[in-house]
Amino acid sequence: MTNVIITATGSYIPPVTVPNTHFLSNEFYGTDGNKLEKPNPEIIRKLHEITGIKERRWVDDTLDTSDIATFAAEKALEAVDRESLDYIIVAQNLGEVKPDLPYTDIVPTIAARVKHKLKIENPYTVAFDLPFGCPGWLQGMIMAKSLIKAGDAKRILVIGAEILSRVSDPHDVDCMIFADGAGATVVESSEKTGGILAHLTRSDTLQHAYLLRMGKSYNPERNGSDLFIKMEGHEIYKYSVRMVPRAVQENLEQSGVLLGDVKKILIHQANEKMDEAIVRELFKLYKIREIPEGIMPMMISWAGNSSVATLPTLYDRILKGKLDGHRLHAGDIVVFASVGAGMNINSMIYKIPDAS
Repeated sequence: MTNVIITATGSYIPPVTVPNTHFLSNEFYGTDGNKLEKPNPEIIRKLHEITGIKERRWVDDTLDTSDIATFAAEKALEAVDRESLDYIIVAQNLGEVKPDLPYTDIVPTIAARVKHKLKIENPYTVAFDLPFGCPGWLQGMIMAKSLIKAGDAKRILVIGAEILSRVSDPHDVDCMIFADGAGATVVESSEKTGGILAHLTRSDTLQHAYLLRMGKSYNPERNGSDLFIKMEGHEIYKYSVRMVPRAVQENLEQSGVLLGDVKKILIHQANEKMDEAIVRELFKLYKIREIPEGIMPMMISWAGNSSVATLPTLYDRILKGKLDGHRLHAGDIVVFASVGAGMNINSMIYKIPDAS
């Protein structure tokens, strides 16, 4: 039986560190267009308490989305023949976001630009983008599995890349959440035991389609054509804590894996408190009181929320021993889960294959 495994990983975390003190001089407005009365130190302290973010990483003005996607891909492809790739799938939502343009550039696709920058000559390396909100990279993994299982591919590069710092409203408190980054994985068919055991995706658009959207600045004096990320944070929190644990439970049941056998739960790094609540609710579903220490690695405190890049970056750093002592070994079970614009949720159960 052909299994689908991750054979290589790579990531790019921008070197520019932006601490919370960076926002002390921002003028913050509410949804009603009125300036917030609370002083900035209090606003910043409250956001840190909720999200766990102390600092975030932003790209400099010389880089675009396709650049950082390529950087992550280069690292994942160090020991891989790039001409052997059947597909390049790039999860992204905002196109080639440039520093001084009031619009995003999506023609050609980011995937086409990445293939060009990788200097891949093979015309049968098919490159396309996947806009699916924050769960985009994980959905790309699910698509890669389907393509391989169908016999249409043997080796696929899946990338998640985003530059959110250029589409966050400096007058919106939520701008302090967003960050930049890219992560990449090479997925292949294999006879090894393990790999992707099961996956699940749902889209709850009827009631929740616009909880995350693009909109005008909260500052009424900014009347230009610029659009920024806007979100209903409280509603997203309630939705996520209610629905993500159920999706993961259903996915675990599909795979035949018990929650007690899971070594790590990797959740899209959107909000530390929300992720902790999701894990608590998941264990409650199984009537398990004690949550194993270290089961949910986090890097949001210093990397921020880089959307589609958070999961592949997190996984890459764990595999390479670069995340607070977290380790994974052959046979370990990992749960990947994400939630984001749509609203979309996905989950994937993955068993680390043997190295041989």
